[in-house]
Amino acid sequence: MNTTALTLRDPWSLVPSLGNLESYVCAVNRMPMLTPTQETELARALRDKGDVQAAGRLVLSHLRLVVSISRQYLGYGLPQGDLIQEGNVGLMKAVRRFDPEQGVRLVSYAMHWIKAEIHEYILKNWRMVKVATTKAQRKLFFNLRSMKQGMKGDAADGETHRNTLTPAEVAGMARELNVKPDEVVEMEMRLSGGDVALEPQSDDGDESYAPIAYLADETNEPTRRIEARHRDWLAGDGITHALKSLDERSRRIVEERWLKVNDDSSGGMTLHELAAEYGVSAERIRQIEVAAMKKMRKALEVA
Repeated sequence: MNTTALTLRDPWSLVPSLGNLESYVCAVNRMPMLTPTQETELARALRDKGDVQAAGRLVLSHLRLVVSISRQYLGYGLPQGDLIQEGNVGLMKAVRRFDPEQGVRLVSYAMHWIKAEIHEYILKNWRMVKVATTKAQRKLFFNLRSMKQGMKGDAADGETHRNTLTPAEVAGMARELNVKPDEVVEMEMRLSGGDVALEPQSDDGDESYAPIAYLADETNEPTRRIEARHRDWLAGDGITHALKSLDERSRRIVEERWLKVNDDSSGGMTLHELAAEYGVSAERIRQIEVAAMKKMRKALEVA
């Protein structure tokens, strides 16, 4: 295999320092394409030898594919940069699993993984798609949106397209997607819902209000209250519980070093004072202290 052109330099050096999405897209569009022979040999090198350089070449040569696919999902209101990032994750998964002996080009194989990763990202982040929890609902979500966009494209010139579907359109979509008409209506209503910004959209000082200003105080949020109660327990009964796991000497050393407060607001005994009392070195007292603290942490973890 003549790999001079492929290994002339680190493949990642082909990607310049980029400051924005437009620069990134221009850069990936300049990436050299691979011939079928080069692609097969690189895939074999990755599969048989774990060649990271080969994997890098396969990924870099297909970044433009991710950019192209990401454009199909711009209508979901999510940043294209994020879509590309998720698609790149799918591309890397495809490269890792690609078998060059199947007789299929990587571009065809990778499309499934790229779209799957982007779909998963949209379903997790789009405003109300979290209700599409089943596989059938996810399929309906993407297919219905695609069909509605197609209907807009078929609308006659000068005609204002309706936001809602007619009963005939609902019935037709239900037949084509093999779902109940009620499911089409419900998902169509969700797709038509508008977004409400939680944060203020302008810097108008006291005149700028948004829904986030009316949310409950975070200190009363259930998880915060549970965490606060847990901290209180650790500071009180938790310490008592942990101290019980220690032997008498270790417990006294911890109490003197960390829990004792004298009348003059000074702390307890020093390492050297404890060392003199127990007839050992100060370093030995420090070792006992460290071991005791580890034992206390373990006791608190299982409590």
